[in-house]
Amino acid sequence: MSISISNLTKKYGEQTVLDNITFEIGEGEVVGFLGPNGAGKTTTMRILAGALSYENGQVKICDVEVSENPMLTKSFVGYLPEQNPLYQDMYVKEYLLFIAEIYGLGKEKLNRVNELIDKVGLRSEFQKKIGQLSKGYRQRVGLAQALIPNPRVLILDEPTTGLDPNQLEEIRSLIREIGKDKTVLLSTHIMQEIKAICNRVIVINKGVIVADYSDLSKIKDFAEDSLHFEVEFSNAVSPEELDKINNISAVSRISDTHFTIIATTDVRGDIYDFAVLTNNKILMIKPIERSMEEVFKSLTN
Repeated sequence: MSISISNLTKKYGEQTVLDNITFEIGEGEVVGFLGPNGAGKTTTMRILAGALSYENGQVKICDVEVSENPMLTKSFVGYLPEQNPLYQDMYVKEYLLFIAEIYGLGKEKLNRVNELIDKVGLRSEFQKKIGQLSKGYRQRVGLAQALIPNPRVLILDEPTTGLDPNQLEEIRSLIREIGKDKTVLLSTHIMQEIKAICNRVIVINKGVIVADYSDLSKIKDFAEDSLHFEVEFSNAVSPEELDKINNISAVSRISDTHFTIIATTDVRGDIYDFAVLTNNKILMIKPIERSMEEVFKSLTN
């Protein structure tokens, strides 16, 4: 496993920030780490990057325990924190060469930096000072520095915060490209980010993992106790009649013949039987897909 966390707990004084969380991420996965502000995303990522200690549980990067061999596990990880720590007065290429020197790349550093300048789309900007760059290009510099050691695992904490729509799509495309040959853990509280970049989502709230879905096509259906349907009959029906059908928990009237229904299971067959028994006809019945935002709210409230 590229990332393995088992029964991890982290406290700041009396406050529990991570409460016995467990998950694994395999090689080549691009995983969205989703949750509201203060959910524990950044704390988890700092622990994985070796920047923060932990008291209880196990944390492994590429099958190596972080607490036992922090220098080795750090060599496996490229980390871009939310507040991109760049030296504003350094030129782009100068800064990347400086980072490569820190990683001890030696004679390889110039080739590696030139390769990354092209990979992240900095060729037109590399002779500028970092402080002269737009937010989007500064994020590219941050990605380049995270990629310099050619890490097996890339950890990105809110990498698209504050970008305009054009910059947003450029950075998303770049992360998708990087994810073709690396394991990526991407934290965000933006649902659209998950759909645009990731093939799996782990949801954390108040320090607890509340959902883990590897099939994003099913994400709108994971609240199985709250399935939504829209139904229209040819003749008028009272909401009270529909409410008597087994497993229907709520009925909302749009018109005398048109309703939305919340149920605890798929009740389309039961509604069909009801229409036959009452000598009515069903003109339309369909499930209502819940938006990603609704799903997010239901998991994190």
